[in-house]
Amino acid sequence: MTIYRGGIGQWSWIMHRLTGVGVLIFLFTHILDTALIALGPDLYNKIIAVYRWPVFGCMEIGLFAAVLYHALNGVRIILVDFWPASIDFHVRMFWIQMAIFTLIFIPVCVIMLGHVFQVSYT
Repeated sequence: MTIYRGGIGQWSWIMHRLTGVGVLIFLFTHILDTALIALGPDLYNKIIAVYRWPVFGCMEIGLFAAVLYHALNGVRIILVDFWPASIDFHVRMFWIQMAIFTLIFIPVCVIMLGHVFQVSYT
């Protein structure tokens, strides 16, 4: 009996779906908190003040990671869809995608963490 154990393609697919759902949940939350302005500026300002808590700053870093991964993986999927011969290189393309992700994510994460903990780099 053969058991499918998955691979890079499967994990990439799962992460693409999870990051897409995460970004969608953020979008709905953002629409909801923006709609609270209709209930009055005081309530809206209280809700927005909560977003200044460090935990929400860390969640923003997670949101950035989700959007960045989803975008880069989407480009990889488009390349595979429009260039069928690239399927032979999909694992290599995944690792290139992850290298680009890391090169972009790390400096942005450092900057965002500085804002979360009010560190000045000037």
